[in-house]
Amino acid sequence: MPELKDILYKVSLTTSYGDMRVDVKGICFDSRQVKPGYLFIAVKGTQSDGHQYIGKALSLGAVAIVCEKLPDDVSEKVTVVAVKNSGQALGIIASNFFGNPSEKLKLTGVTGTNGKTTVATLLFKLFTSLGYKAGLISTVENRIIDEVIPSTHTTPDPIQLNELLKRMVENGCTHVFMEVSSHAIDQERIAGLKFVGALFTNITHDHLDYHQTFENYIKAKKKYFDELGSDAFALVNADDKRGMVMLQNTKATKYSYGLKKIVDFKGKILTNSIEGLELDLAGKTVWFKLIGDFNAYNLLAVYGASVLLGEDSDEVLVKLSSLKGAVGRFDLVLPGSKKIAIVDYAHTPDALKNVLETIAQFRSGNEQVITVVGCGGNRDRTKRPLMASIACRLSDKVVLTSDNPRDEDPVEIIKEMQTGVMPTEMRKTLIIADREEAIKTACMIAHEKDIILIAGKGHETYQEIKGVKYPFDDREVVERMLRLTSNN
Repeated sequence: MPELKDILYKVSLTTSYGDMRVDVKGICFDSRQVKPGYLFIAVKGTQSDGHQYIGKALSLGAVAIVCEKLPDDVSEKVTVVAVKNSGQALGIIASNFFGNPSEKLKLTGVTGTNGKTTVATLLFKLFTSLGYKAGLISTVENRIIDEVIPSTHTTPDPIQLNELLKRMVENGCTHVFMEVSSHAIDQERIAGLKFVGALFTNITHDHLDYHQTFENYIKAKKKYFDELGSDAFALVNADDKRGMVMLQNTKATKYSYGLKKIVDFKGKILTNSIEGLELDLAGKTVWFKLIGDFNAYNLLAVYGASVLLGEDSDEVLVKLSSLKGAVGRFDLVLPGSKKIAIVDYAHTPDALKNVLETIAQFRSGNEQVITVVGCGGNRDRTKRPLMASIACRLSDKVVLTSDNPRDEDPVEIIKEMQTGVMPTEMRKTLIIADREEAIKTACMIAHEKDIILIAGKGHETYQEIKGVKYPFDDREVVERMLRLTSNN
């Protein structure tokens, strides 16, 4: 059982009183989880301030408190430690408490608006195929070698994260690939972790409900690179105009990838079809199962990171060419069907634009593109009209529907989306709030060889309405309807 002074290693203290050698049985930042002998860290969150629950934590048996503001009245039997940033302290404390597991792993993080899940998942699959025991922390799922652990957040909280990393160490993992969200960076969820490498995919309009401004969003991503150690590598997409910005203040060794500029890892698209991509990469012509320009960038990121992690480039290309992407990312449903249906997680304007532009590259010109799209509730409202505008501009027919409305009225969300629809495009737009009915309708109005895009939810197997997650899987609904309407 560690002593308090040991798990406060590297935490910047402003003041303290009490016994620093007290034994700590557990740590938490949720007062409801406090047990006798625990350390309670009072964190100022987006919804509530943990400082308001110090009294409750003490009543449940907390033996020590870490906080930013000292409480007025605390028993002399309780140790109180004040810090400048309790969110950052939580990350460092969690790492120390679980034995700093990230230092025993080759932990590589992937950040950016789009592509994080595909890149992290491909790296996990690649290193598994290369014979390593690997771990994955992603939006879709967490993996410890073959064990699948459901994912609730893109990046877990510091306690869950370090506990997960510790389990990976105990199971013999050598490499871990992790999505790093802007929320996690801003909230210090990755404080205390040691990364051997960091990747940047791109940055576009997203999460402004949280960050308020695009500048704040960029700063959050950049903070991740600013805090890397000198023994790490930083690999960025140089074709994204903010890619090189990420490298400006980093101590890490700098590398870049791209299709257009002079970079360390360059590729060239030779063939781009519904069957896959043919790339000129590292002087080799390689066929990949992934589809679209955006996946060319994802493949370059994976290839570059693998080489920087010490793998043989030729072996990487052989293994990578046989891999499929992440579930719900440009996911072709029921291949061979008379109607083409694609499920994609695209929930930002840029992601939707990328997917629809990729689809346009495969069209002969005679088939229709029918897009089903919605926007989530309690999230960035400014992107709603943009999503509808892009869908209408790049599709022949559009069905505006519900996504995860959460606490909002789906009809009102759709009304906000409609403000982005030009009067001349209203005739191609249908409004069907019920997502299942919207998908069914898209499949029914589609003719042979038409392309149906179901955007927004991708891998998710639920729909969140008024605090309840109801079972719902876009792929399942689409496949059922394709079988009915295509007579397959």
